[in-house]
Amino acid sequence: MSVAMQMRPILAALRRHKMATLLIVLQIALTLAVVSNALFIVKTRVVHLSRPSGVDEAHLFAINNQWIGQPDVPHIQAQMNADLATLRKLPGVRDAFASQAYPMEESGGGLVRLKHQIEQKKLQLALSYFADEHALGTFGITLVAGRNFRADEIASLGPNDKVVPAVIIITRDLARKLFPGGSAVGQRVYLRDDGPSTIIGVVDRLEGSYAGSGVRSIDEDTVLVPARYASPDDGVVYLVRAQAGQLDKLLHAAPAALLAQNRMRLISPDDGVVTLVQAREKAYTTDRGVAIMMAAMCGLLLLATAGGIVGLSSFWVGQRRRSIGVRRALGATRGDILRYFQVENALIVAAGIGLGVVLGIAANLSLMAHYELPRMPLWVLGVGALLLWLLGQVAVLGPARRAASVPPVEATRSV
Repeated sequence: MSVAMQMRPILAALRRHKMATLLIVLQIALTLAVVSNALFIVKTRVVHLSRPSGVDEAHLFAINNQWIGQPDVPHIQAQMNADLATLRKLPGVRDAFASQAYPMEESGGGLVRLKHQIEQKKLQLALSYFADEHALGTFGITLVAGRNFRADEIASLGPNDKVVPAVIIITRDLARKLFPGGSAVGQRVYLRDDGPSTIIGVVDRLEGSYAGSGVRSIDEDTVLVPARYASPDDGVVYLVRAQAGQLDKLLHAAPAALLAQNRMRLISPDDGVVTLVQAREKAYTTDRGVAIMMAAMCGLLLLATAGGIVGLSSFWVGQRRRSIGVRRALGATRGDILRYFQVENALIVAAGIGLGVVLGIAANLSLMAHYELPRMPLWVLGVGALLLWLLGQVAVLGPARRAASVPPVEATRSV
């Protein structure tokens, strides 16, 4: 019996069970809308937590150094110079520099607002690190254009000093936003209204300190400011890059060398020394948790939908035993009965998918309006629709096979 010949009795049966059919259609539609958006969020989270930071994570670690005794700014500056000389002389150290934060720290880094003219109202946000001529070598990043800082360009800043650098280095992503279609090297921008800064170099990639930031569009928009910041209250972060195979040894040797050089400091034994691998693991805990939670939710929704389809199909098989027996007595084969329920299920799922696509797009637009989430591509809905269609066919297979096994004699046993 062809599928076309089965359509009329299928539609007639669905009209007699309008409420049950409507409930399954709505369940499928809501499942598609939720699952497609949840899977899209999982995809964005997985992409976010697996993206490269741009630095040599495997060999980098940070030392969070706090000062004891409230030393003045000149004393801190002199101590920082001595500390860096000590760190760079340690066996196994490739390079080191002082900053206020490190990639994926989830705190510390400064937010800067760049513009082309003082009077300009539209600003480009970016994250910043204090750096010197050793920063690029320590991070393990290279210039794609321009030059590095010179030692005479590194400013000494105190807590009350304004950050007005004459020169800066920026990332490629930020350069494209500031100067689309043109070269950023040699261009001038304003970090504040006191004076312009000239872009002297562009690096390929350098992730900011706020990896889990809600403003993810600026995660890779980074500015290196040539300065050493001395504050008795804020302390300093020393970033150290180890040679291959020397990281574990230096995690203990570096803070010990600093304490031996001057004990008027505090380096926490718990989190005072952090590798960039540990920083990544901690920074992306939320992304990882959300991805796992969303994936689990999708699995539960799909199981609930499959259960609904199985329950409804089983109920209908029980109600239609007499009509199935009559069809078998009139010559319908087991394959005809099996295809009947499969086509019926396909129609119900198709109706749910049609409504679910509309709800899925509406949900994505709502998420875009309230959160920093990109537009969901239509192929995600297509994948969700295909998944639900296959799920529906698998779920109805058991009840359909039981219906196909109803013998023709059932027509005479039911009244």
